Amino acid sequence: MSTTSSTTPSTTPEPVPVPVPASIPPSPSPSPSPSPSPSAPAPAPAPGPGFDGAGEGAAGAVWPARLIHNEATTEIPVHLLFRDDPASAPVPLRPAVVERRHGTGEQPRMRRPTAARPRPVASVDPELTERPARVLPGAAGVAAGACGVAGCAVTSWWAGIVPPLAVEALGLPAQAGAGLGPAQWAAYLAAGALGLFGFGGLARGRTGQAWVLGLFGRYRGTVRRTGLMWVNPLFLRRPVDVRLRHWRSEPMPAADSNGVALRTVTLVVWRVRDTVRATLGVEDHEAYLRECVEAALSRVPVEPAGTVRGAADVAAETLTRLVAADAAPVGLEVFAVRPVRVEYAPEVAAAMHRRRIAALDAAQRASVLTSVVDSVEDTVTRLTMRGLVELDDYERKVLVKDLTVAFCAGRGEPGP
Repeated sequence: MSTTSSTTPSTTPEPVPVPVPASIPPSPSPSPSPSPSPSAPAPAPAPGPGFDGAGEGAAGAVWPARLIHNEATTEIPVHLLFRDDPASAPVPLRPAVVERRHGTGEQPRMRRPTAARPRPVASVDPELTERPARVLPGAAGVAAGACGVAGCAVTSWWAGIVPPLAVEALGLPAQAGAGLGPAQWAAYLAAGALGLFGFGGLARGRTGQAWVLGLFGRYRGTVRRTGLMWVNPLFLRRPVDVRLRHWRSEPMPAADSNGVALRTVTLVVWRVRDTVRATLGVEDHEAYLRECVEAALSRVPVEPAGTVRGAADVAAETLTRLVAADAAPVGLEVFAVRPVRVEYAPEVAAAMHRRRIAALDAAQRASVLTSVVDSVEDTVTRLTMRGLVELDDYERKVLVKDLTVAFCAGRGEPGP
């Protein structure tokens, strides 16, 4: 006859039991053992093969210990377990993420930092590159215009429409009037066109100014020459100032390192480097530069004067680098971007003014207290070291107190 042993199941967080044999036959003993006394406790049954120390159920089921306590893994899709197709198909799965469990002290795993995307750089048409235009010296235009005027006079004499007094004054031979026929009109048109092209194409170039030439919407070149020259009168001329210029902005919104609103007046030193890109690559290069400065101020913290040493130089260098990088694609060369006046915004000006006064007052009090303590310490040390007085602890405390009051009262008195 076999005996069945069972124990009370222990409370565990696992709800699913693992079945094991319900009874375990006792091992046979070769020699009879003495009967136990009634007062002695019954011996505990030997653990069976399926006993793992975690406890057994009422029916002999044991509860296995949990292997992973602090990790949560991803689930396997059910359709992958019952596939008949031997060919494997990629299934998009989310990566297993190990999270921190509350109360265990486990820290979450750090994710890999993602690389920042590069900021797109403004670009213009690569064909928009400045090149010199073809122009002629001014003497050629003057000569062509004079030839046109002379041709018109000769044609008038040929047609016989010159007054006799003018013929006698100029010493021209008498000419029977041939009248204004087709030949005379053709001569008039040729001479007039030559005169108009000769005098109409004359231009005077000045230092620091250039012309961007275009014909029927197509770029034809840039003129940077000075003096008298002849330019095709059919070309459209767009003047561009290429001198070194500075622009003082109106108060623009900005912020300091703590996010306090500011109003900043900025001085920008710049010039036009590529005339065709500055004229045709953007609608208004001055407005574009203004927007670039405002965008840079929104990204760079600016400190008011007297707060942080060297902050103005650092902000100026950063602003110059950012604005120069944004303005280079449109043919602008930026040399310096400097905040010349930094003020708090009207909505926070009063509060920040009180804060700065309080900080200055606290610094002044700290310096006064430090100097008073140093003076009292020096006085007491000299009196003691020179043997002028012998003081016990109580007398020393009284002397220090009196000297401190005297020094503080002396420093607090207003000057004459």
